[in-house]
Amino acid sequence: MDLSQLTSELEKIGAEAVQLAQGASSTQDIDDIKQNILGKKGRLTKVLRGMGQLPKDERPQVGQAANKVRDTIGEAVAIAESRIEHEARDRLLNVDIDMTLPTALSDLSPMGSHGVGALHPIVRTSEMILSVLDGLGFRRETGPQVEHDFYNFESLNFPADHPARDMQDTFFIEDDVILRTHTSPIQIRALMAQGEPPIRVSGYGAVFRHDQDNTHSPMFHQIEGLWIDQETSFAHLKGVMNTFLKELFGEQLRTRFRPSFFPFTEPSAEVDMSCFQCDGTGVAANRTLNNEHGQCKVCRGTGWVEILGCGMVDPNVINGVGLSSDVYRGFAFGVGVERVAMLRYGIAHIKDFYESDVRFLSQFVGQG
Repeated sequence: MDLSQLTSELEKIGAEAVQLAQGASSTQDIDDIKQNILGKKGRLTKVLRGMGQLPKDERPQVGQAANKVRDTIGEAVAIAESRIEHEARDRLLNVDIDMTLPTALSDLSPMGSHGVGALHPIVRTSEMILSVLDGLGFRRETGPQVEHDFYNFESLNFPADHPARDMQDTFFIEDDVILRTHTSPIQIRALMAQGEPPIRVSGYGAVFRHDQDNTHSPMFHQIEGLWIDQETSFAHLKGVMNTFLKELFGEQLRTRFRPSFFPFTEPSAEVDMSCFQCDGTGVAANRTLNNEHGQCKVCRGTGWVEILGCGMVDPNVINGVGLSSDVYRGFAFGVGVERVAMLRYGIAHIKDFYESDVRFLSQFVGQG
């Protein structure tokens, strides 16, 4: 398909999906729309596969059209879900129920039969990070977990067959459809949807890589930030990173920036922060927090802990979404939610987050 055919087909799919949502009468109808139109083998995904056949300068236009159609469908589905939920609730309320009957309480919670619930540490940590970014002026954005290669790799300066792709062991659904390996596609979608900067967005969600050990999981969560404007510099990046990390770990924190490599930023840096357990000395005050060599267990005696990656947005990325890198500059950064949670709460193994062990989760009742 050429550009006009692709955009026309996208509009047709959007109109049909809205009509189906308006006529939906059950949750199964909604699930069918999500699977048949928005799913990994849905009509929208199939149309987007044709994007790779277009010239590079036309792809952003298709991306913008696809974002608009996806948003339109999402809004129609949300309205339909709300309507169906309210209709079900109305039906339930019309049933005669004796609300005075006693209930049987089960003693399944470590906190007693009236167990007090608590947010999962991943949810708690994510909201904490996003709240800090809210205060710095970043607008929250989300995106699909099943992503097209264009958004996940190509638009982020990962050309096909480039060695940089080896950095991210990818789960492929089809040749050009994958489980997203990072939340950076959210930034690309936000740029394409908004058009001209200034733009400040934060993206949150689950990401997937074929990686597993004590500190890595095939699924984990990332939060990324993007700031693009005409006068943005590395000094702005350092200022935001310092403020961001001090809000999370305390004013006493010190940071250092080490040169690194990411395909989508240049220059790039890894950010280390002074170890909060030993105050950067390498030896924790509490001896139980030291290893057999007398070193702090958190930083392993170095006094520093790696916390996130960042850098100035590569000109190729800016140009690739239809903007001019001669006019606009920006920076981006990303942090692993599990890593922050493990550091804050002293959790040694990432798998603890996902085993649904009530004994582990009950530790977070009442914590901030």
